[in-house]
Amino acid sequence: MSYDVVIAGAGIIGSSIAWRLAQGGLHVALFDAGRMGNEASSAGAGMLAPGGEIEGRSPWNDFALESLRLYPDFVAELHSDSGCAIDFQVLGAVELALYEDQWRALEARARVQASLGIPSIPMSPNDLKKQVALGLREAAGALFYPKDAHVDPRQVMYALRSACLKREVAILEGVRVKEMRPKRNSVEVLTDQGVIESAAAVLAAGAWSSEITVAGQSLPRAYPVRGHLIGFRLEPGSVGSIVRQGQTYLLQRTNGFTIAGSSAEHAGFNRSVDMVTAGQIHARAAELLPALGMLMPEERWVGFRPAVEGDTPAVGRAGSLPLWLAYGHYRNGILLAPATAERVAREIISSSGKSSSWLGGMR
Repeated sequence: MSYDVVIAGAGIIGSSIAWRLAQGGLHVALFDAGRMGNEASSAGAGMLAPGGEIEGRSPWNDFALESLRLYPDFVAELHSDSGCAIDFQVLGAVELALYEDQWRALEARARVQASLGIPSIPMSPNDLKKQVALGLREAAGALFYPKDAHVDPRQVMYALRSACLKREVAILEGVRVKEMRPKRNSVEVLTDQGVIESAAAVLAAGAWSSEITVAGQSLPRAYPVRGHLIGFRLEPGSVGSIVRQGQTYLLQRTNGFTIAGSSAEHAGFNRSVDMVTAGQIHARAAELLPALGMLMPEERWVGFRPAVEGDTPAVGRAGSLPLWLAYGHYRNGILLAPATAERVAREIISSSGKSSSWLGGMR
């Protein structure tokens, strides 16, 4: 069987691209060696928080801000297309500085961010008490980022599955793509169940992208960075905004499930949970939200962030070949999904020569 587009990797990036392409009228096959969205996409906390990431202007930082701007419409459209509920909250983020030198650095960063269109507001101790019902520790200073948000990536993936199926995307789980052989006007895709011909292909296999051979191409190498997360069952609304300090963060789902993270470990594809690392995250989280010190986590898990050599995501066409790259988003895959899907789908649909009302309506 042949397709207009074959996509290797059914995480949030590959699945979002598949959905957008199917909206544009293309016949799409979405392959995954495991289950759709079962790796980094379902393991991630789902922070949509450029305020905690961006420290200067760059094309990729601008791309992240554009993707955040797209998110409300992305979620609304996905909900409409799938009929699935998606927990998406724009509650802002509190960034704490525990010591005076941290506060000075945070103020300096905020001034740069303001020039990039990332607003923040200084918070008084009374503001902090009102913002987080359970009560934060005392801090030397704090900023509130009103535009920061978060989404439940598992619900996004459930909705993408439904939307893709309704758009007749062929979802092939448990089928490993082994090699892509791009030609001038087509791509031959070798899987462990046979060979597929496609007019175009997308490599979106996250941390596993470099395990797929692309004939005749030297591409940026992808690799995993393991991250631990822990989860607590709290009263809904008891945390509210995202809370951050350094590499520690807390965010709460609408149902009260509260996630604390994280770590960054070069441990290959080791799926084991390190109880020491999980304990360190618990201690750091309890330092910010003392009520957590009396609780035991309900869940502990790991995920593999898709890092890439050079620290710049591989997004876009591979030269003039009918092959597109969409991997290496590291810890911002959830955030960058709408903009990545829009960019890649727009280019593929334009190159296909097909007229699409959806393409014309893209922002």
